[in-house]
Amino acid sequence: MTFDRNTPYNQLPLLPPDDDLIYTREVMLLLAKAHRSLGKLDGISKNLPNPLMLVNTISLQEAKSSSEIENIFTTDDELYKAISTTDTAISPAAKEVLRYRESLWTGIDLIKKNKHIDSDTIIKIYQNIKQTKTGIRSEHSNVRIIKGGKSITSGEVVYTPPKGDDLMNELLKNYFAFINNDEDYDIDPLLKMAIGHYQFEAIHPFSDGNGRTGRILNTLTLISKGLLSQPILYLSKYIINNKDSYYHYLNGVSSRGDWERWLKYMLVAVDETANYTIMKIEEITRQFEDTRSHAEKYFPKLDLAVIEAIYTQPYIKAIHLLSSKIKSRNTARKYLDQLCDIQVLELRKIGNENVYINTDLVRILENT
Repeated sequence: MTFDRNTPYNQLPLLPPDDDLIYTREVMLLLAKAHRSLGKLDGISKNLPNPLMLVNTISLQEAKSSSEIENIFTTDDELYKAISTTDTAISPAAKEVLRYRESLWTGIDLIKKNKHIDSDTIIKIYQNIKQTKTGIRSEHSNVRIIKGGKSITSGEVVYTPPKGDDLMNELLKNYFAFINNDEDYDIDPLLKMAIGHYQFEAIHPFSDGNGRTGRILNTLTLISKGLLSQPILYLSKYIINNKDSYYHYLNGVSSRGDWERWLKYMLVAVDETANYTIMKIEEITRQFEDTRSHAEKYFPKLDLAVIEAIYTQPYIKAIHLLSSKIKSRNTARKYLDQLCDIQVLELRKIGNENVYINTDLVRILENT
């Protein structure tokens, strides 16, 4: 049957695709390359003295880029303020980005607890992103994907997802089985992630928020399959930089069954993103060591945990240093003030709060 973007795609095939559509020579070459890069990234992350040095910052950047794909824009400075202060004057865009990051961690907690992705997982992620109590869209909802922007084709229907409660249940049941069951669906986990991402977006189970939910599911799939120990693959940055291709290749699977180009796109995204993240990790690690050495010259007894703490997020307050070793805010504030004295940190007053800024970490994160 001919694909019609204006008609619900009720002929969406169940997974998996035929082997000859996905196991092409070029796909297999890119698959090997992506695995090498991803393995190197995961290995480096495991060797960090404190994984939170990366997890907090990279998950926030992922949230920011994933939201930008949906035309939700905010600044790094606004985000750093939002996560480090109690300032209530946070823009709606910044709140949406922070909800995305919270939703990512909600999904990770569910994966660790349940060991699989299910309907409860995707619904909780979606509800957190959209701040709603609704779930899977009903068959009465006439959902269509409309092209945005200001071009001559803006406003045109790009895709109409499947419609019907029974069909939706069948498609989602097949999707969960494909993602979770590695015996019946013995497919390389990177290919499974890419194929599953297309299928989730094609099913379009929610009235809104499917793009962000689907990109969180990419990370959860890689973690559940043991390819990542922490959520540090920053795929949304690649997608936002290649946004037109992302939608073009998604549509190519729907309209022409062109799995090869979609898979190649996603494998290149994994490879380039992993290498980009490795570069950032190495840059942050070098700066961390230089900061540690510099601080030791002036304050030999300074606890290493203080230096690690200021690399967990760019903006930090005294309360963030409290631990079994540092039990009072006054002590924590003393350490932070000392780091300001040797130009490691910069003190800024935000509202009624003192916030300490790691300007070197800000520079590294913003230098893309």
